[in-house]
Amino acid sequence: MNRPESVTGAAGADETRGRAAPMAPAAAGTSAPAAPWPRDEFEARLRALGARYHIHHPYHRMMHEGRCTKDQIRGWVINRYYYQVCIPIKDANVLANCPDPAVRREWVQRIIDHDGAPGETGGIEAWLALADACGLDRERVAALTDVLPGVRFAVDAYVNFARRASWQEAACSSLTELFAPEIHQQRLTGWPDHYPWIDDAGLTYFRKRLSEARRDVEHGLAITLDHFTTRADQEHALSILQFKLDVLWSMLDAMWMAYVADMPPYHSCAEPRP
Repeated sequence: MNRPESVTGAAGADETRGRAAPMAPAAAGTSAPAAPWPRDEFEARLRALGARYHIHHPYHRMMHEGRCTKDQIRGWVINRYYYQVCIPIKDANVLANCPDPAVRREWVQRIIDHDGAPGETGGIEAWLALADACGLDRERVAALTDVLPGVRFAVDAYVNFARRASWQEAACSSLTELFAPEIHQQRLTGWPDHYPWIDDAGLTYFRKRLSEARRDVEHGLAITLDHFTTRADQEHALSILQFKLDVLWSMLDAMWMAYVADMPPYHSCAEPRP
């Protein structure tokens, strides 16, 4: 399987995509390549990366334990919206790079889930309803006026990865959905008690994603297990999933600096960023 030089450094990926790299002969006295992990062990190793999911970030722990202020919840909603609106763009990149009509027919549902369809609202509108429920100005949220630079960089890195990588690699990067149902359920269970000032109607997004994420992960996991079949490819898949975990963690790092540590971008400059 063709792989970019690194997970994030895909500037030249288009030059080699679709061409298998020649096998170099083993040097005398060297051991043969490691055998691939059995399918169930490979899946277990992917799932084990859930130990680094952003559910464990201090910001999320604060939210789960009811310790966030209104401004901290609102800051998270504002910045996470940028991720929400970029997800269907990421998924459109998967479609653009995928030559298999059967895969495209199934993957396109992810875009519909976020963008909506005639007579049916999607996840982006549901997130704006959450913004309404938190007392935010939805037009300002939709305009992305207050998105932190660190969040933009992290999300843009994810979208650009999906644009430049193979469609199977981009599908693999979506596997943080393996761990998502737990975090959605935590919000549905805990937020009404911890944050009663948030209208319950604003939690619709999390209710929708409970079933959507489980459906999506079955597809993405099957693609990954079927495609990454050598040990080198399996290890590469783990690095891709780790990259996505880095994206999610970095987003929360930026929010922690701005809303918990009270050190937003340029806070130490004579002329702070407007």
